[in-house]
Amino acid sequence: MTRVATFALAHTLSDAIQRSQAKLAASQLQLDTTKKAPDFASLGTQAVRNLSAHSLVAREDAHAAVAGQLGTTLSLYDANISGLDTMGSDLRQSILSAIGTGDSPGLQEAIGAAFTQFRNTLNAAQGGVPLFGGSQTAAPFTPQTLADTVGLDPANAFTNDGVKASARVADDLDVQYGVTASDLGTDMLSAFRTLAEAGTIGAKPTDEQAAALKKALGQIDTAMGGVRAINGENGRKQAQLETLGTRADQRSSLYKSIISRNEDADLGQVAIDLAQQKSVLEASYSVFGQVSGLSLVNYLR
Repeated sequence: MTRVATFALAHTLSDAIQRSQAKLAASQLQLDTTKKAPDFASLGTQAVRNLSAHSLVAREDAHAAVAGQLGTTLSLYDANISGLDTMGSDLRQSILSAIGTGDSPGLQEAIGAAFTQFRNTLNAAQGGVPLFGGSQTAAPFTPQTLADTVGLDPANAFTNDGVKASARVADDLDVQYGVTASDLGTDMLSAFRTLAEAGTIGAKPTDEQAAALKKALGQIDTAMGGVRAINGENGRKQAQLETLGTRADQRSSLYKSIISRNEDADLGQVAIDLAQQKSVLEASYSVFGQVSGLSLVNYLR
């Protein structure tokens, strides 16, 4: 005898409703998180590739960050060294004018102001740490006034060491950087010593002072050649870092696009799926309600 019952049909419809609810919940989760899957395990065969891509993004972002920070430091070097170059050029012009005209009004003040700028540049700091001190934390240039340079051995004027830092800016590529006060200032200190030992220069230099001015002029020219060579090398490293930073950003963007392609949900498609799954679930509820209301008694009357 065939058994008449709606239980089996109701059970089947209940399973279908549960599956529809699960699909709807999954689509809602994708919409909320904008991700295809809640974890790497759910990505299947793409999981390993995406894990590697995440590691590569972190590495390239780190390289770009280091290049950016180092670029800032080199920019500070450039600003200070360029200021030193300008100071030397202005002092040279003042001395040249005094030699050519035989008049030197204001020259002593110009020399004093140039020395102050020279000292401040060599003792410039970033975050309280001297830019040109090597690994030392004390001000690398010790003379406080122009008079302090009289008879001064350049070896006793500088407290910096020769240590230069390096930074990893790309795979297997370290950039060594750093400029020391003694590199920048030894030759220029000789010029200031010559000027200081000439005594106070009045409105007209004496013959001995004129000779000292000519000697200092040659020393300044030598010093400016060294300063410009150092700044040129600093500029080359700036250009190198800019290129490396740009390449790191480009590689990071490439890896992120791979990650996005495998992980990010298509929100347009998710919205469509969500609407369809909602309609299916509503239909399942309706059918389940109708089946639940069926009774054989209604047909035996």
